[in-house]
Amino acid sequence: MNNKHDEISIALAKYVANKFEPSRLALDTARACLADSLGCAILALKFPACTKLLGPIIPDTKVPHGTHIPGTKYVLDPILGAFNIGSMIRWLDYNDTWLAAEWGHPSDNLGALLAISDHLSRKALAENKKVISVHDLLLTMIQAYEIQGVMALSNSFNRMGFDHVILVKLASAAVSTRLLGGSYQQILDAVTQVWIDVGPLRTYRHAPNTGSRKSWAAGDATSRGAFLAYLTMRGEKGYATALSAEKWGMQEVIFKGKPIVLTQQLDSYVMENILFKISFPAEFHAQTAVECAFKLYPKVKNKIDDIKGILIETHESAIRIIDKKGPLHNPADRDHCLQYMVAIGLLFGELTAHHYEDSVAVDPRIDQLRALMKVQEKEKYSQEYLDPKKRSIANAVTITFKDGSTIGPIEVEYPLGHKFRRNEGLPLLFEKFENNLRTHYSEKKTKELSSLFQNHDSLIKLPVAQLIDLLDDHS
Repeated sequence: MNNKHDEISIALAKYVANKFEPSRLALDTARACLADSLGCAILALKFPACTKLLGPIIPDTKVPHGTHIPGTKYVLDPILGAFNIGSMIRWLDYNDTWLAAEWGHPSDNLGALLAISDHLSRKALAENKKVISVHDLLLTMIQAYEIQGVMALSNSFNRMGFDHVILVKLASAAVSTRLLGGSYQQILDAVTQVWIDVGPLRTYRHAPNTGSRKSWAAGDATSRGAFLAYLTMRGEKGYATALSAEKWGMQEVIFKGKPIVLTQQLDSYVMENILFKISFPAEFHAQTAVECAFKLYPKVKNKIDDIKGILIETHESAIRIIDKKGPLHNPADRDHCLQYMVAIGLLFGELTAHHYEDSVAVDPRIDQLRALMKVQEKEKYSQEYLDPKKRSIANAVTITFKDGSTIGPIEVEYPLGHKFRRNEGLPLLFEKFENNLRTHYSEKKTKELSSLFQNHDSLIKLPVAQLIDLLDDHS
C-alpha cells in the first residue's frame, strides 16, 4: 500500500508550518481586509435574516474564555463562533473577493481565524502567557487567503456543480491547526480531512433554488474547518491519498480523474492582489457593469420609457453565474442577477443592500428594464479575466432608444476595488468601514475604531481579545 501523501497536501502543510515573513504590502492589505470584513459583519446586524442565525444553540450557554461575537453580547465556543462571524462577514455579499477558474471570498476564513485567535488570546491573558496579537492574526489571514486563492487559480469546483466554499474549509482547517499549535504532520492531517469532506452542492446559488444558504455557506465552511482542526489536535488521523486514491479519491470521484493542481508557489500573491467591494454590494462579476450603469444614470434617468434595448457585453464567468432571466424570488436571487443590478444602477444611480429587498423589487420598472437586456460574451473580456498580468473583470453597457439613438458602449475594465485602482480605492474603503460602523456604534466609537485601523503600528500590537473587546456591543 502506498502511504505517501499527495503532493498538494504536502505543499499546503509545509507552507503553513514553515516560518513566514510576508511583504509590507501584504500586511497593509491584510489590515485593510480586516477592517473591511469587520465593517461588513457589523452592517449585517441590521438584517434580521442574519441575526436570527446568531448566538448559542442552547440559550444561556457559558463558555470559559469564549469567542466574543463583534457587535453582540454573545460569547460562544470557537467553532460556533466561527459560524457566527463567518456568516456575518459574508451575509451581504460585500466582503473581499477573488476571481479565477474558481471564485470566492478569502475573508470568509476570518470566521475561524478570529474566533480561535480571540479564544486563545483570552485564555493566554487569563493565564499570563504570550497572547495572539493582531499582527499574528494578519499573518494567518495572508496564509489563508493564499491557500484559497492559489488553489482557485486552476481548479474549478463550480464546473462540477460543487460550491467554492470547499476552499474556505481547506484554508480555515490548515491555518486553524497552526493557530492551535499543530505540527507539520497535524496540519497535513487536517488538510487531508478536508478533501474527504468535499463541499456542498451549488444548488442554493442557482435558480430555481436560490436562497439565503448562500449567505451562511461560508460561515458553515469556516466553522467546519475549525472543527476539523480541533479534531486533528485531539489525535484524529489523516488520509494520505485522499486526493489521488484509485476509485475512491476526490480526484476520481469529483473530477473524473482530472488532477487537482497547484500552479504557483505559495507566498502572499493573493493578499497583494485581492479585490475589494467598495462602493456597493454586488456579486463581483457585475461590479464594473454597475459602475457603467452609474455613469449612464444621469443620461437615462428621465428617459427610462424611451429605452428600446440594453446590451451588456461581459466575460464568460459572469454569464455562467449571474445571467438570470425570469422571476427573482428573494434578495439572494437578486444580488446574483446581472440584469437586476444594472437595472437598479440605471434607475437610482446607486446600489445598496436594501435595493435587493422586496420593498424595492416590486418596482415594475426593474423587470421592464430586465426584459430589454441582452447579455453576450466579449471574448477579449473572457481572456483578460484569466490573464494573470491583467485579471480584469470587464463589462460594457450600451443603451439604444426607440428613436434609434444610442449611448455607449460605456466600458469599465477594472472595478474600483482592483489592485490597479488601489490608490483611488483605499481611502473610500475606510470610508465604507466608517459608514458600516455607524449603523451600530456611536460617532465617537466609530471614529476611534477608524483611527485605530488606519494606524498600522498601534493596531498590530493589540492582543486580538482587546481588539474584539472594542467591538463588543456597548451601543
